[in-house]
Amino acid sequence: MHETILLVDDEPKIVKLTTDYLVKDGFRVISSGDGLDALAKINGEKPDLVILDLMLPGMDGWEVCRKVRQKSGIPIIMLTARSEETDQLIGLELGADDYITKPFSPRMLVARVKAVLRRTQGLINPPSIIRAEGLEIDLDGHRVSLDGHPIHLTPNEFRLLAVLAQHPGQLLSREQLIDQIHGISLESFDRSIDSHIKNLRRKLEKDPNHPTYILTVYGEGYRFMDVK
Repeated sequence: MHETILLVDDEPKIVKLTTDYLVKDGFRVISSGDGLDALAKINGEKPDLVILDLMLPGMDGWEVCRKVRQKSGIPIIMLTARSEETDQLIGLELGADDYITKPFSPRMLVARVKAVLRRTQGLINPPSIIRAEGLEIDLDGHRVSLDGHPIHLTPNEFRLLAVLAQHPGQLLSREQLIDQIHGISLESFDRSIDSHIKNLRRKLEKDPNHPTYILTVYGEGYRFMDVK
């Protein structure tokens, strides 16, 4: 069964060109030209990935991403004419999995789609559960709970947490983490990892400013608490 891609953009030429390339590569594509319709299609069509333009009529892409992330971990690639690093970081902190600026190569976009889907489908092969002081990470089911309550993570957040938790007490540099998380490079490498760590701490830590699960080794990287 072919994966379904929801392409959200209000520029018909971009929708046509991108759709042609995705369909040629075997994807099923549905499209939307505004944020509210995109939310309805995400709920109704259950696509496997969303390509989301930021500059949309009615509700912009940031708000769409924020609303989606309140209840879903569906992969999101943000697409925009803006190239400022601040915009990229806002998108990543809202839970986007990748970020592409216009003008872009349709072939590169297809490659990014494939890379994100590879990262988010079958994230960890061996079934296993990691437990650490109230935190439970189900590597096989791609689920996380804290004190018995489910925690909703984006695919990249889950992947990052899983990689760290599988190496308890071990320092992992940003470069090592990026290599695990991203099959194809994102812009703003180091800052994207920091944004995902910030989001994880906000969701997992009682006091994000004094974390116990994910520790910073200043100037070198991060490590997960040592699980006894």
